[in-house]
Amino acid sequence: MKSVLMIRKTLEIEEITHKEEEFQVGLIKIKNQGNLLDSNMTTKKEINIAINGIFGKMGSTVFSAANNQEDIITIAGIDPVIEKINNKFSVPVYVDIEQMSKVSKPDVMIDFTNGKVAAKSISQALSKGIHVVSGSTGLSDKEYSALEKDSINNNVGFISAPNFAIGAILLMHLSGIASEYFEYADLIESHHEMKIDSPSGTAISILESMTKDKTGDFKSNKAEIEDEIKNTRGGNYKNINVHSARMPGRVARHEVVFGALGQTLTLIHDSINRESFMPGVMLCVRKVKDFSGQGVIFGLDKVLGLGKNEH
Repeated sequence: MKSVLMIRKTLEIEEITHKEEEFQVGLIKIKNQGNLLDSNMTTKKEINIAINGIFGKMGSTVFSAANNQEDIITIAGIDPVIEKINNKFSVPVYVDIEQMSKVSKPDVMIDFTNGKVAAKSISQALSKGIHVVSGSTGLSDKEYSALEKDSINNNVGFISAPNFAIGAILLMHLSGIASEYFEYADLIESHHEMKIDSPSGTAISILESMTKDKTGDFKSNKAEIEDEIKNTRGGNYKNINVHSARMPGRVARHEVVFGALGQTLTLIHDSINRESFMPGVMLCVRKVKDFSGQGVIFGLDKVLGLGKNEH
């Protein structure tokens, strides 16, 4: 009986020892997994961004999109209207870049303002060594020339794109290909009623793509009689008729119609909502550093490798 009890105790001790060993192995595994996780978090480079025009529709959409990215962190917003309204965002919002720079310095500034104020903000950011991704349109050639120097002199990247939707970039690319085979073309673009420039920056980029490598010129059938309503054929860019519409219900739509004897070819891109631009914006945020000191990179197509940087 005594020997049976001793055997039982021996077995119990061995079982406890075995469980302790399993527990220690488990702790080691957990520790190793934790170290691996810490290592991944340490080696993965986070990109801190500031959003210029954060209270605008595009700025708000950028903020939401950035929050869904593991490697992109919004640390600040910039918008002069902060003096008039309450901050609804979870990050500090400053009146301008000068005020922000006293507190923090982001890696990249995303700019969605307009041609009236964008040039100054972009210049300030570049001068402070901040990379810039801008969707603002309406800047002059003189302003772009100055920003080109800012990028080069401060060795920072600057991507300026009128449209960040991948489909719109493909529309530009395909329009350039099709232009070689047609002699007539119209471009119709429509946007929301708050857009201040006309035609859109995207429309201008499409027109440039259509005419850049075309052999010969487009032909234009101008109206000979316009008794009551003038300019019904729209604007004209190298014999391409251009029509702009501004109204509620639209985000952005670009339509290119080519005409030839007995046939037409129509290419259309619709941005149904502003989220369509976000994959392109986030791509540029990750890539802009690669263009440091190269001046202004015009268009998402250059980032995608679909065209040479010309302006």
